Amino acid sequence: MSSTATDPTATVRTAAVRTTAVRTATEETGAHTEEAASLIGDARSRIDALDDRIIGLVQERMAVSSVIQEARITSGGRRVNLSREMEILGQYRDALGKPGTSLAMTLLELCRGRV
Repeated sequence: MSSTATDPTATVRTAAVRTTAVRTATEETGAHTEEAASLIGDARSRIDALDDRIIGLVQERMAVSSVIQEARITSGGRRVNLSREMEILGQYRDALGKPGTSLAMTLLELCRGRV
């Protein structure tokens, strides 16, 4: 092959880049107008910030739960207090409905720590 001949794989890569268009805001959000796409983009940014805060709060809850468990075990008690867990399940259910119970179960599982 001469040095002036084109590389066939380079031609394919170049064509693929040309056919892969940059996604517009409406395509990215599923909106049908730029105004709606902008609103959705802003709301998604807010959700991302809220999710970061929620994750931080869950991690803080896990740390506090660990302190409680350590104190309970050190004093001769059990690692888990089932009556307290039932209170928490009820609180989440009352505030968020049936999905709240599932959320509380997940939080409790995360906060129980390692056996």
